[in-house]
Amino acid sequence: MYATQALTHLVPLAAEELDKNKVTPGVLGFLVFAALAVGVWALMKSMNRHMGRVNFEEAPDPDTAAAEPAGGKGKAASPGK
Repeated sequence: MYATQALTHLVPLAAEELDKNKVTPGVLGFLVFAALAVGVWALMKSMNRHMGRVNFEEAPDPDTAAAEPAGGKGKAASPGK
């Protein structure tokens, strides 16, 4: 007997006991919701830990550092003096 055939035999039995005015998610719905909540909490904790390790200091641009004179650092060197 296939699972779908077994379910078709059980559906009429469940329909007799089912109160259409009182349908709730039940224990399984609560467990799924609780598992999702714990998963989201764990992901946020991990994200905060990883964001704390990020170094936001920028390294100097190598093109700009090569173009500046070594002794001047922003001051214009006067030629001929």
